[in-house]
Amino acid sequence: MKGTKTMKSAIALAAAISLIATGCSSPSKDGAQEAPAANGGGGKKTEAQKVKLTMGSWRTEDKEVYEKIIKAFNKTNPDIEVEFKPTKNTEYNTVLNTALQTGSGPDIIHLRPYAAGIALADAKYLEPLDSVKGLEAIPKEAKMAATGKDGKVYGVPTVYSSTQIFYNKKLFKKFNLSEPKTWDELMKAADTLKQNKIAPFAFGSKEGWILSLTHGALGPQFYGGTEFVNNLLAGKTNFKSKEFTDSITMLQDLTKYFPENYTGLGMDDMRNLFVTEQAGMIVMGDWEIAVMKKMNPDLDLDLFPVPPVKADGKASVTNWVDGSFAVNAASKNKEAAMKFIEFMTTKEFGKMVADDLKKPSTIPGVESSDLLVAKMIQLAAANSTPYAMVVYFSAGNPTTKSTLETALQGMFLGKEKTDTVTDIVQKSADSWFKPAAK
Repeated sequence: MKGTKTMKSAIALAAAISLIATGCSSPSKDGAQEAPAANGGGGKKTEAQKVKLTMGSWRTEDKEVYEKIIKAFNKTNPDIEVEFKPTKNTEYNTVLNTALQTGSGPDIIHLRPYAAGIALADAKYLEPLDSVKGLEAIPKEAKMAATGKDGKVYGVPTVYSSTQIFYNKKLFKKFNLSEPKTWDELMKAADTLKQNKIAPFAFGSKEGWILSLTHGALGPQFYGGTEFVNNLLAGKTNFKSKEFTDSITMLQDLTKYFPENYTGLGMDDMRNLFVTEQAGMIVMGDWEIAVMKKMNPDLDLDLFPVPPVKADGKASVTNWVDGSFAVNAASKNKEAAMKFIEFMTTKEFGKMVADDLKKPSTIPGVESSDLLVAKMIQLAAANSTPYAMVVYFSAGNPTTKSTLETALQGMFLGKEKTDTVTDIVQKSADSWFKPAAK
């Protein structure tokens, strides 16, 4: 049954992240590949002879790092030219789907995780990757984010993502604040920042994905984390429950700590508020570490897990497999694209993910030299809870995830109440989701 399978996946994913955190590596015959050697006879290929690939993504912020990754790939594959062509995050899905439907699109595709990416595989837009050397080293639980209904793997997962609360250490020190260990302490820190004319949280509700991400990070402390998710998958509770309603009410209660005109702010605005030290905290994913450090190298940045509401509770870090890379079934250069995909299973690539993208790699045995990333990995391993809307509820038309986002936007604009938000979300889930108990 679907619910049983997904519950096992949640447990296994947490175990996989723990493996990354402990730095365990597999024997070389079973582990990640060394970078594949170039094929073909000697001699340099001319520009006209080079195979040219395009690589799509929604990560415009990562262009510089991926160009560095491509240069590393070219050391052993000089005859393959890869162009990283990202699209704006909020436009990516539409641009990609339109291209695929017309038989075009990039040769190498950055897949959204779970339902969205799997839908492309099931629609036959992607090449299966099961024969790719090195893929066997990546944990099965990570590969589930891009495994089709036929059981074949269609994307190589490259990173684990997590959400936590980043904070400005300089501002915390200035106002005699320490890392909050309870929700009450977090609220007191927010009060102190507000009293000193600092926005407690850099937040905006203009872009829907920010809302599901923020709820996915903070909400588990109110609805009960992994236990609630497991009960939800088993049909023992639903989105109209008191626990889930409490998690929506929490977001409404936090508005007093948001910046002025937050309903008109997007990700760029949020980031600018934080890196220019106009905001003391930001609830955000690990992918922003590299971006924020680049924007303000002097930013004294640190992070902490979402503190527990109950005194005897446990902190939480929400995590998931965030995106995989696939080969377009319509590509005219599949063999070359497969070589790049194979490179993405190597420890060389994994190390660049950890050190340059500053994200936890899915490659076993890869550690990060960045202290903040290392801390984040350890916290995720000890406090893991799933990002339910991405892992389990990103299906439906529209998806239950996007339905939550739209309903929350309505709530922040004063058009929806907390109980109507939960009604809307439950109605969406009922349209497609079948719990294991039913």
